Amino acid sequence: MTGLVHRDEHGKLTRTGKAHKEPLGTYRAFPLTYKRMNPIEITRGCIYACRFCQTPFMFSARFRHRSVENVRWHVDRMRELGKRDVRFITPTSLSYGTDGEEPDLGAVEELLASCKEGIGPDGRVFFGSFPSEIRPEHMTVDALRLVKRYCANDNLIVGAQSGSERVLEAAKRGHDVESVRRAVRIGIAEGFRINVDMIFGMPGEDPADAEASLRLAQELADLGARIHSHVFMPLPGTPWRDAPPGDVDPETIRAVSRLAQQGALYGHWQKQREHATRLAAAAVEYPRPGRSRTLLPLAESRPSEPAG
Repeated sequence: MTGLVHRDEHGKLTRTGKAHKEPLGTYRAFPLTYKRMNPIEITRGCIYACRFCQTPFMFSARFRHRSVENVRWHVDRMRELGKRDVRFITPTSLSYGTDGEEPDLGAVEELLASCKEGIGPDGRVFFGSFPSEIRPEHMTVDALRLVKRYCANDNLIVGAQSGSERVLEAAKRGHDVESVRRAVRIGIAEGFRINVDMIFGMPGEDPADAEASLRLAQELADLGARIHSHVFMPLPGTPWRDAPPGDVDPETIRAVSRLAQQGALYGHWQKQREHATRLAAAAVEYPRPGRSRTLLPLAESRPSEPAG
């Protein structure tokens, strides 16, 4: 079978060739045997290829979408078994149906309308909330009104990751800080509770970068958003796999804790620090050829980024 990597009896790394990619609908999104339904994976792979994320490096840096007909088949089975809630797994919700960076709202509406019809009047469809998220530059009034028309969720998750332009650029996020501010304002104006993902301790992040992220977090919290905090973890297979584990300085920890006490921040970032340390140790024990890319150099001192 192609697409496998393993060590032979002598410990030598062996590859069986390039994996063959089947259409996403070839296999069911969940088994029917045990009558337990997980969220439906509607998109695999991601064109954005953020340096810290496994998705584009495990499944390729392009989108593969499950067809509306295939998704509807799953929803019909869910309704037959008495399930009420439909949720989705996708790296970027509003990228459904497109091959590029611009959302295809027609494809999204076709998906949501079919799912809402399929699950019936007593069922609910959730889109852009856990376990998925929306990219900040995709948040528009038209897109959010589409979600409101067909979906039950009153909250959305926006992937921001950092309040530092320098870190966003190095991580190849493909958006700027102002896009995050705009997304939160639009989301709140349309009546959604906005949860914003942010990662602290990115490779090369210095005190000015951390300060920029904290300043943005407080600004968004003042608007009514909640911050979902994470600590950088060097995930296997990513360009930053060999980076050091996320290092959060004491002042940042205190500031994050204050936001949590205000009810403006949540997350398991402390536990993630432990996971990050173990991942870094594994990377040292099992080195790979080459180096991590686009790591930011640590700066001894530089001016803080201006407040927006």
